[in-house]
Amino acid sequence: MNWDRIEGNWKQAKGKMIEQWGKLTDDDLDVVAGRREQLAGKIQERYGCAKDEAERQVAEWERRVGDDWFDSSPDKKQKRH
Repeated sequence: MNWDRIEGNWKQAKGKMIEQWGKLTDDDLDVVAGRREQLAGKIQERYGCAKDEAERQVAEWERRVGDDWFDSSPDKKQKRH
C-alpha cells in the first residue's frame, strides 16, 4: 500500500492501527498525523522496542493492509448508497 493513501485516509487508518498496536492512543495517533516516522517513534516508545523493530512492524503492517480495505470501509459504503 502506498503511504500517501494511508495518510489521505488517516481517520480510517487510525482504527486499523489501534487494532494492530493497542497500546497506541488516539492522542498518540493525532500527534503522528499520518507521518510514518512519527508512527514508528510512537510504537518504539509505547512498546519499548528498538527503532529498526518499530520500522519493521510499520513496514509489515503497510504490506498487509491492502487498498481494498479502504474501499470496503463502512464510511465508503455509506457514501456509495
